[in-house]
Amino acid sequence: MERRSGRVDGLVAVVTGAASGLGLASARLLASEGATVFLTDLDSEGVHSAAEEIGPPACPLACDVRSEADWEALMSQVERSAGRLDILVNNAGIVRFGNIESCTLEDFRLQNAIMSEGVFLGCKHAIPLIARTGGGSIVNISSTAALQGFSAVLAYSAAKGAVRSMTKAIATHCLERNYGIRCNSVHPGNIHTNMHGEKATPEQAERRENSWMPLPSGSFGSARDVAEMVLYLASPASRFVTAGEFVIDNAITMTPARLPAPSS
Repeated sequence: MERRSGRVDGLVAVVTGAASGLGLASARLLASEGATVFLTDLDSEGVHSAAEEIGPPACPLACDVRSEADWEALMSQVERSAGRLDILVNNAGIVRFGNIESCTLEDFRLQNAIMSEGVFLGCKHAIPLIARTGGGSIVNISSTAALQGFSAVLAYSAAKGAVRSMTKAIATHCLERNYGIRCNSVHPGNIHTNMHGEKATPEQAERRENSWMPLPSGSFGSARDVAEMVLYLASPASRFVTAGEFVIDNAITMTPARLPAPSS
């Protein structure tokens, strides 16, 4: 693992949904910048492989974000192993297609259990440990679906909308209690993850990730683009930033919707 500038040197982080996609990219970048990272995911084999790839700063731990008992056990293990927690990245998520008429109650509850309740439980049980540490940062991964609402993924939009508003309530609570804990939401859109087919060659993807040039309109971003925002919000550089929402979508949300022409 290549070491960079040490922007989170000596800090301890927990990243959920870390076996792949945005979670893996965030865990990888936090570790490269000096953090000890605890990776969690329901994909046990995947999260262990991810931790092995990252190296000694990474440790895989079991946690079903829907389970309060799992969160309690996770926080206890982090405190025993590292003695502190500075950063929580609530990233675990799932998307199942379904509009207001076709979405089943089972799918609605599943997606909200993972993303809405999972963020609630993560923050509830991490805040006391982060406060005892002396403060830190919570980064909740939301979506542009929380800003616009996508008819084809109703339950996903609802869950990510809950993450958006919950983040602000949590940030305000931490300010009122003088915990020294920042809480912000990140809203990716048009990002290549394991939910999208990546057509670029590895060489093309590497050039894109390491370029400072803006991407063309309509193109996809990479998980690394989101991870860089997570790193900023997790690091002391964002000490005056809380209750914010950070959109990473190459202005997709600013592009007028192209609706079909009305029939004559």
